[in-house]
Formats: sequence, C-alpha cells, structure tokens
Amino acid sequence: MAKICVHCFVSGRVQGVFFRREAQAEGLARGLNGWVRNVSDGRVEVMICGEEAAVYAMQAWLWEGPSAAKVSNVESALMPFEAFQQFEVRN
Repeated sequence: MAKICVHCFVSGRVQGVFFRREAQAEGLARGLNGWVRNVSDGRVEVMICGEEAAVYAMQAWLWEGPSAAKVSNVESALMPFEAFQQFEVRN
C-alpha cells in the first residue's frame, strides 16, 4: 500500500470546538502521522501522512469533525510523503 500525505485547510466553525484534539485522536486511531493547528483566519490546517486508505478516511472525517463543529469546506492537496514521528497538535 502506498504512503501519501494530504495537506488540508478546514473552514467553518472549527476553532474552539476541540477540533484539533479530536483530529489528533482520529489520526492516531488510524495509525497516521502529521499535525493539526489553528490558522489566524479561523480555519484549521491539517497535514495527514500514512497509508493511502487511512489518509483518505481521515480526510473524509475532516468534513464532519467533532460534534460541535460546523464544517463548510475542506481544501485538500496531495503532497509528497513525509515521515513525521507522531500526530501532534501545533500552536
């Protein structure tokens, strides 16, 4: 199975609703690495790396997010694979 990375920007009501922590938990549960952080314009930025099927499943989860989130859009771009050591919340 191929390893890939997908870089995403999630828009909507996604800050202050535990989106970063839930994304981290989802990534770890799927065996993925990467990071998630808030962006000053109100979006959440996510880098997801790992097995292709798991990355795409996580990307689909971003459209839902945690129950308090209201996701309006997810912009995604396929990136070259990077071997991150963990899935972390960045500031």
